[in-house]
Amino acid sequence: MERPHNFSAGPCILPLEVFEKASQSVIDLDGSGLSILEISHRSAAFVEIIEKARALALEQLNLNNKGYKALFMQGGASMQFLMTAYNLLEKKAGYLDTGTWSANAIKEAKNFGNVEVVASSKDKNYNYIPKQYEVPTDLDYLHCTSNNTIFGTQMKSFPETVKMPLVCDMSSDIFSREIDYSQFDLIYAGAQKNMGPAGATLVVVKEDILGKVTRDIPSMMNYELFIKRESMFNTPPVFSVYVSMLTMEWLARNGGVSAIEKKNQKKSESIYSEIDRNPLFKGFTEKEDRSMMNATFTLKDEKLAPRFDELWQSANINGLNGHRSIGGYRASMYNALSIESVETLVDVMKHFEKTI
Repeated sequence: MERPHNFSAGPCILPLEVFEKASQSVIDLDGSGLSILEISHRSAAFVEIIEKARALALEQLNLNNKGYKALFMQGGASMQFLMTAYNLLEKKAGYLDTGTWSANAIKEAKNFGNVEVVASSKDKNYNYIPKQYEVPTDLDYLHCTSNNTIFGTQMKSFPETVKMPLVCDMSSDIFSREIDYSQFDLIYAGAQKNMGPAGATLVVVKEDILGKVTRDIPSMMNYELFIKRESMFNTPPVFSVYVSMLTMEWLARNGGVSAIEKKNQKKSESIYSEIDRNPLFKGFTEKEDRSMMNATFTLKDEKLAPRFDELWQSANINGLNGHRSIGGYRASMYNALSIESVETLVDVMKHFEKTI
């Protein structure tokens, strides 16, 4: 059966060769006679897997030998909303409010101390990234969300925070573009966008920012303990870590982050050019803040939706519906999505115009 063109926002498309290797390993991991689903997380085989996954994460982010540790944890980015504040918030933290997930992070952080919203785009339903704001100097850390999957905005640059740690939720665009990752002191990302199946969360943290809060931190919330136990304080999400390792190996074989960024730029330029050209569509976001990962758009005439839906579904396109909170359409173009899939969607949009 022909695979659909999968624009799902997550869990999302992963490389076919990763699926093939992972599916084989569900039956037999590397000739061991055991499934990846049943091996001990303390076995030499899995210790090698998680160590390789942690090393690949630092390698792809160009953070080797710079004081960072890579951890694989559970609970998704939503757990990190809590853990970040648990480990770093002593008196006051600053947050950029750029969408639903940053708003959720703000909500969790308020349980631990004073939270200042340094800048927000809520006034225009999060259709832009705030700019020209001043960062207070008395913050324990500043938190931002690099890419906003629901609204389709993406930060193109990041504030300078010389006097405080910079924390970033990169769940939906990690490994997708070349930036200076050393400007961040803590990065976290749910696996299910650009890395692997749901279940694992990657945390990359600079060790010297930890151990400065006075509160007692529960073991399962403590970054320092997870560093000490090398991500294995308890049983990690074995399969998700394994597939994440396979995906990062795939990325490395194909030129790494710099090479994938060029492909991602080509995909996003193709879809945005059609959104702007086609008189039947309009984008949700300000052009300068458009996400390279999630293109959000809608029909100018909603009465035409049934016809357009019929066309893209008949073209074997999957996952194009926008988030339930804003409607419209969302084309998520993560690393493993091919340019051919984007071209198929563009052709459908052009054909739709001719039929009206």
